Amino acid sequence: MAGCCDNHCTLDRMRERQRGTLQIVLAINAAMFFVIAGAAVYGKSTSLLADSLDNLGDALTYGLSLYAVTKDTNVKAKVALFKGVLIGLASVTVIAQIVYKLLVPALPIFEVMGIFSLLGLFANGLCLFLLWRHRHEDVNMSSVWECSRNDIASNLSVFIAAGAVWLTDNGWPDIVVAIGLVLLLMRSAVRVISTARKELRQ
Repeated sequence: MAGCCDNHCTLDRMRERQRGTLQIVLAINAAMFFVIAGAAVYGKSTSLLADSLDNLGDALTYGLSLYAVTKDTNVKAKVALFKGVLIGLASVTVIAQIVYKLLVPALPIFEVMGIFSLLGLFANGLCLFLLWRHRHEDVNMSSVWECSRNDIASNLSVFIAAGAVWLTDNGWPDIVVAIGLVLLLMRSAVRVISTARKELRQ
């Protein structure tokens, strides 16, 4: 009986740690969505908009993950499946913005892209650091880790695009990076959905 109690207590402690981490990264991503979305609109940057939508998707993901922390494996897999769908929807939104940008070209402000991509990189780097220890605990936290890791690549890509816009005085680097971010989001969505379906089958 003591062993069962010890295992139960250990599981409760792990869930409390997960809940505390998710609350912090949820707050960070919700704040960064509003900040970067505003900068994207002001700076006319599609790649920065993609970055902000990624933050929104993450905030929703972390909120769902908070709900799933104390649930069984089946519920966690279903939540992970829904998170994969959310990532896919974010990629569709960015595709729509890319099409609009092709039809109505506008030169993005590279200074805004550079500054806010670095701000996003700092925020997401902090989230990644906080989530590191949870990445192999269960399907719920694994999918959260996947989202956070993508954010780092997104921020670096936008920063590179800002430099390319500055060098070329052209908006195409912004669009190219946005397309790359769409591919990254779609790949992540497929991976999260595949993992969740595998868990559900088991």
